[in-house]
Amino acid sequence: MGWEMNWESEGTMNTALPLVGIPCDVIRNGLHGFQGAGEKYINAAAHGAGAMPVLLPVFGNGEDLKDLATLYSVDDIVDRIDGLFLTGSPSNVHPDNYQGAAPKPGTQEDRQRDSLTLQLIRACIARSVPVLAICRGFQELNVALGGSLHAAVHEVPGYADHREDKTLDRNGQYGPRHRVNFVEQGLLHRLSGELNYQVNSLHGQGVDRLAAALTVEARADDGVIEAVSLINESNWVLGLQWHPEWQYLNNPLSVAIFAEFGQQIRKFR
Repeated sequence: MGWEMNWESEGTMNTALPLVGIPCDVIRNGLHGFQGAGEKYINAAAHGAGAMPVLLPVFGNGEDLKDLATLYSVDDIVDRIDGLFLTGSPSNVHPDNYQGAAPKPGTQEDRQRDSLTLQLIRACIARSVPVLAICRGFQELNVALGGSLHAAVHEVPGYADHREDKTLDRNGQYGPRHRVNFVEQGLLHRLSGELNYQVNSLHGQGVDRLAAALTVEARADDGVIEAVSLINESNWVLGLQWHPEWQYLNNPLSVAIFAEFGQQIRKFR
């Protein structure tokens, strides 16, 4: 039975779907800039969490865009959403946001996305809006709350290479890559019933200094932080370095993660 059937059977069918905000990436296509989000994230939010995904144009001054903050504020967004879903992206969080070293030439960045997401994370937590953060979103979460990042995990002594193998096709790149070890009695342990799990791995950046507000939920065998949370009487925030949205229906833990997110946004609403 799918997650949609579960929440429908609980008597919520007669209400509008909760709205989950998904900040856009700035995407270059030829001479033009577009804003959008990957279909796999939209699909997992819609079907996995039973929510209506709402794509949020990102602040900043693009080539064709005046700063959207002159039209609406972060508070305007938070007033209208029931959950926040921060997706992965090919771009890196710019090191200016955590006093890191200047990026290497050729590093893909998205300063417009940074300009919205870091403010939006703090505002959602202050207002108790549930947050699910994946890959880049996981890194944004740590930076927004005062943490810092390794620009290239594979260059840090003792850490493995966590980037995808670009010689493989898409299915191969998103296949299980390494083990993560869950903190006993943490959220992921409770959702999975397991103490470790095989996950995919497609990231270059990674957590260096963990934000004080966050709690470690999982680490890879090499010690890299792979999941964090901020869960208390006021907040439900989960950050994952891997990609549970990828073919989520084929992975029991991914199904459980998006179902839990759906429950939390309904509880908040």
